[in-house]
Amino acid sequence: MRGTRGSQMIAGLIVILLASFIVQGLNMSGMSWIIKNIQTVWVIAFVILFQPELRRLLMVVGQSRLGRAFASLAQTPVLLQVAKAVEECSRMRYGALIVLIRKTGLKGIIESGVSIQAKVSDALLVSIFSPKSVLHDGAVIITQDTIEAAKCLLPLTQNPHIGTELGTRHRAALGISEESDAVVLVVSEETGEISVAEDGELITNLDYDRLYNYLLRAFKERVKNNFNE
Repeated sequence: MRGTRGSQMIAGLIVILLASFIVQGLNMSGMSWIIKNIQTVWVIAFVILFQPELRRLLMVVGQSRLGRAFASLAQTPVLLQVAKAVEECSRMRYGALIVLIRKTGLKGIIESGVSIQAKVSDALLVSIFSPKSVLHDGAVIITQDTIEAAKCLLPLTQNPHIGTELGTRHRAALGISEESDAVVLVVSEETGEISVAEDGELITNLDYDRLYNYLLRAFKERVKNNFNE
């Protein structure tokens, strides 16, 4: 409330509350009747008067560690949309690179691309990676249920043991997975093969079911860690 109009309104409500106690204490029947009837709409009036402050309060709670843990619990529909998009890209032979952020922030990576700020949907992801889209090159970054940006630049892996058969997308997926705890999904433009990079390791030749189950396990573990913290 500090520094907002809400602080003045809360002071006014406190005065009214104190006045109601005084009126009841002095047995002022007329005023008591008025205050009693006003009390029935106090809750609604409180929500209306303090709407901006309540919104800010909910945002603060949502950004807290506990709030993020509960937000992660709602990720299953998001993971389903992502898995469907990857399967469709694989079928259409669209090259795709999707970074699912967990705990490590990737602000610099996000700022390297084009801001999207849209809810995750399989149709939107597939349209981004369509070869006709100006955003199809580079990576899409997803935080919880939001597509943060597209056409983002990722660091390439410097691991000398990586085979030369891996293309730029796979090297970029490994690179960002080495520097963060993100889960990175890759679709090969040449073969349609689906791969996942995590902790500097690449799992290849995934189908839809294996991919979806992998994502469920990866983000279920993240929810457990949130509560343990």
